[in-house]
Amino acid sequence: MANGPGTSIGGIAGRVIAALVLVFATYNPEGKSFYHWAITPLIDGTTTAGPMSVKFLAGLALAAAWVVFLSATRRSLGIGGALLVLALAGGLVWALMDFGVVSANSARSVTYVVEICTALMLGIGMSWSLMSKKITGQVDVDRTD
Repeated sequence: MANGPGTSIGGIAGRVIAALVLVFATYNPEGKSFYHWAITPLIDGTTTAGPMSVKFLAGLALAAAWVVFLSATRRSLGIGGALLVLALAGGLVWALMDFGVVSANSARSVTYVVEICTALMLGIGMSWSLMSKKITGQVDVDRTD
């Protein structure tokens, strides 16, 4: 069976990269994210750089992207599947800590690992229905009654 649209490795990688951009644009430990640009100045009561209307629109765009990614992940993986992916991610974090790749004492490295695992879950969730159809030949359909 030929690859359908989006079922190639490139299509899946594109979804994972889009999820990485979404997660790291929302927050990252480097201090260059929506949180640091728009939210932190409001919490600290400091002057914000840039017009609030642009920050508001950027926040709405991020919120819309999160809704799309989370709802697609929920529909394709379900709660059980999402928990399984998160358990696998937790096992990966545990193994990385056991082998000394990530230090549990470094909030920065743990944040990176958690954000990458979150993006992987979202990317897999965005791709799972297409991969499942390719593997099993069955199509996922949302019930609309």
